[in-house]
Order: sequence, then structure tokens, then C-alpha cells
Amino acid sequence: MHNKINMKAKFTKEMVIGIVTTISLALLYIGLNYLKGINLFKSVNYYYVSCSNVKDLVVSSPVFVEGFKVGLVHKINYDYSSTNKINVEIHLDKGMKINKGSYILLEKTLLSGAELHIHLNTYVDEYLEPGSTIEGRLQTDMMVAVQTQLLPKFIDMLPKLDSILYGLQTLINHPALSQSLAHIEQTTANLEVSSRRLNLLLEQDVPGIAGNLKTTTDNFVELSENMKQLNLSESVETLNITLGNLNRTTDKLNSTDNSLGLLLNDTLLYNNINKTINNASNLIIDFQQHPKKYLHFSVF
Repeated sequence: MHNKINMKAKFTKEMVIGIVTTISLALLYIGLNYLKGINLFKSVNYYYVSCSNVKDLVVSSPVFVEGFKVGLVHKINYDYSSTNKINVEIHLDKGMKINKGSYILLEKTLLSGAELHIHLNTYVDEYLEPGSTIEGRLQTDMMVAVQTQLLPKFIDMLPKLDSILYGLQTLINHPALSQSLAHIEQTTANLEVSSRRLNLLLEQDVPGIAGNLKTTTDNFVELSENMKQLNLSESVETLNITLGNLNRTTDKLNSTDNSLGLLLNDTLLYNNINKTINNASNLIIDFQQHPKKYLHFSVF
């Protein structure tokens, strides 16, 4: 009876150890898949992606649609029956449906390696059945683009760059450049001297000039006030009367209906007067030379 009890206790202990070990392994498996992002308790649909290159793509790599994570990479297998073909099995959420004509793009990232992005063909309403194969495309690698596109152009530019550098070196070493720099330096120094002189002028002479201008302005203001006080209308009227009288006097001098006008305008009268003056002058001269001719003395 005692032996039966010991066997039962021993059997029970071994069973407990086995159960605990099984549960531990199951939890470890579930935990490892959880760390990979695989939820074993979530129903999924599986599809296959046919790729030509899966560099940096690993199991548990994410699958996105419009930036939203909808699944993970489950397996990656090389198809030995064909050349340059790799099958990638992906598990997607149960509610995720893929339109016919859609494709999956493999994009490389700097931190997480590679990702799969589903590009849905939204122009059709027919969907692929789970287990179908989807076309896989590879995004152009940056380094490949640099090697195939930019690098050849850069190599072609090397001779031109060499010529440009040689021209720059020749220009830098040319004596004229040194002379130009010296002239620029001298011009800068002259500008600095001129600036100091201008500042001195502004500090010393400009205030005096401004004072003189203010005084002149005040004088103009005072003169303007004095001009306002003058009766310009009466002065202008007096000046107009004087000019009218002068015009009438000028008209009379030019006319022949008066003595002064005749004297100024009648040439015959002028000649007669001139002749009379000449005769009188000759008579005086003759009188001075022959007084006896005009004076007679008688003696009683």
C-alpha cells in the first residue's frame, strides 16, 4: 500500500514537470512570434509574391497598404525550378482583400531593411483568392541609380572640371588680379578717409550752414510779409498811367501836327535852320575879320 502511494506521487510529479515544460515552450514560441510581430491567435489570409530580388527582406518584415501595416512576411523560398525567381509568402489580416491587377513593391529603408508595399488596383472590383500569386516589383536602389546614372555623367564632367580648375588657377596666379586687389584695397582706404572727412564736415560745418539757411529763410519770410503789406495794385496802376503818358508823348513827337514834331520829322525845316545857323556863323566871322566894313565913324 505504501509503494502504491509513492508511485502515484512520483507519477504525479513527472506529469507536472512535463506540463510545465510544455506550457513554457508554448509560451516561448508565442513570445518569439509576438516579438517578430506575428499574432498566432489572429486569423489571416496568405498570398505569394513573386520577386526577382529580395535583398534586405527577412521573415517578419512588414507589409503596408497606404502606409498602414496589414501583415508580415511569413516565409521566403527560392524557386529552383526557374531562374531568378523567389517566392515570398505573406500573411495579411483576414479582412484585407487585394484587387486583381494589383502589385507589391519592395522598398528598402535605412533602418528597417526592406518593406513590402501593396499598390491596389482600385479600378476593378474583382479580388484575388487567398493563396494567389501577386506580381512583385523592386524599387530602384539609390546606389544603383547613382552608379548607373550619376556616376557616368560625373566621369564625363571630369575633363571639364579639370579645365575649369586650370582656368581658375591661371586667373588666380595672374599679376593683374593682384594689382586689382591692391587697387581695391587702396580705393577702400580712400573711401574710409573720405568717410571720416564727411563725418567731420557733418559734425562741424553742416550745423553752421543749417543756421545760415534758417536765417536766410527767415529773411525771405520777412520780405514776403513786407511784400504783402505793399499796395501793389496802386503801384501797378500808376505805372500803367505813366506808360500811357509816355506813349502819347512819343506819338506827338512822331507826328507833324506840332512844332516839336515838325522839328524832329521835317527835313526841310531842319536844313533851313541849319543853313541859317551857318550864315549867322559866317557873318560873325566876317564881322570879326572886317569890323570897318560894318562900323562907320564920322568926325565933326
